[in-house]
Amino acid sequence: MKKQVAVVAIGGNSLIKDNKNVSVESQYEAARETTYHIADMIESGWDVAIGHGNGPQVGFILRRSEIAHKAAGMHEVPLDVCGADSQGAIGYSLQQTLQNELYRRKINKPVATLITQVLVDKNDKAFSSPTKPIGGFMEEAEAKQKEKDLGWNVVEDAGRGWRRVVASPIPQEVVELEAVKDLIAAGVIVITVGGGGIPVIDAGDRQLIGTAAVIDKDYASSLLAREIKADLFLISTAVEKVALDFGKPTQRDVDHMTLSEVKKYLAEGTHFAKGSMAPKIQAIIWYLEAGGKKAIITNPENIGRALKGETGTVIEPD
Repeated sequence: MKKQVAVVAIGGNSLIKDNKNVSVESQYEAARETTYHIADMIESGWDVAIGHGNGPQVGFILRRSEIAHKAAGMHEVPLDVCGADSQGAIGYSLQQTLQNELYRRKINKPVATLITQVLVDKNDKAFSSPTKPIGGFMEEAEAKQKEKDLGWNVVEDAGRGWRRVVASPIPQEVVELEAVKDLIAAGVIVITVGGGGIPVIDAGDRQLIGTAAVIDKDYASSLLAREIKADLFLISTAVEKVALDFGKPTQRDVDHMTLSEVKKYLAEGTHFAKGSMAPKIQAIIWYLEAGGKKAIITNPENIGRALKGETGTVIEPD
C-alpha cells in the first residue's frame, strides 16, 4: 500500500504565543503544542515532511549580531548564515518535541532536521527591487553608512527609523531534494526548507553561494510538496479557516474551494491580505496546478479535525 505523504508548513509566528514573552523556553513550549497535533497525523498513518517559517527568529539572530557588533566589535553574521542558524534552532525544538511525543505514544518513527538550501534565480526581479525589511531600526546616518560600506539596500520605515531591505525571490529548486526523498522513503519524519530554505544562487558550474534574501516559507513548502508529489499540502497558520472579504463586514469563513474558485478570488484582490493569506493561497494554487491532490489551511489545534473533514478550509482540483 502506497504511503500517504503530507507536507506541513508551520508559520514562524506560530511559535510566538505572546509577543511580550519570546524566550527560547516559551518558543519550545509552542513547538511542543504544534508537534502534538502533527503526531496525531503520524499516528493516523501519514508520513510527514515539515517546513517552517523563521521570520521572528531570524530577526532575533540578526539583532543579537548587530548588538554584539556595536558593543564588542564582533563580526556581523551574514543573512544566509542567520537563516542556517534559525533552521538548526527551530528544527531542534520541533524535532525534539515531536520525538518525545512519538515516544510517549510508543510510535517508532525517527525524526531528523535537514539543513536545506533552496536555489533562487540570481536574475529574479526581486533582487532589483528588494522590499523585505529585516533586522533592527537605525538612524539615517548609520543606515547610509551601511549602504556605503556593506552594499545594503536601506529604506525609511513608516516614520519608525531606517531598516535594511532584502529581496524575496521565488524558489526554484530544493537543493537537498534527493536527501529529503530518501529520508521519507526510509520512514523518517523530516524537517526541511526551514524559513523557506537558505537562499543560494548558482555562480556557475553548479557552484552554490548564499545570498542575502528571504524566501517565503509557504512558497518553499509548496515547491517541496510539488517535487515530492505529496498527497496533501497542509498550511498550519493562525486561523481555523480561510475567510473571504477579510476585514470587512461581509467577512465569511469558507469550508471548501476548488482551484478555479480560489484563483478567481485571489485575482479579485479583495479577499486575502497580501502579507499573510495571499502567499498561502498562491502556494496552494501552484501545488494544485502541478497535480497536487488536496490542500488544507487551518490552525495547529485543529489539524486532526481538519483531516477528518470537520473544520479547516479544503482546496482541491476542479
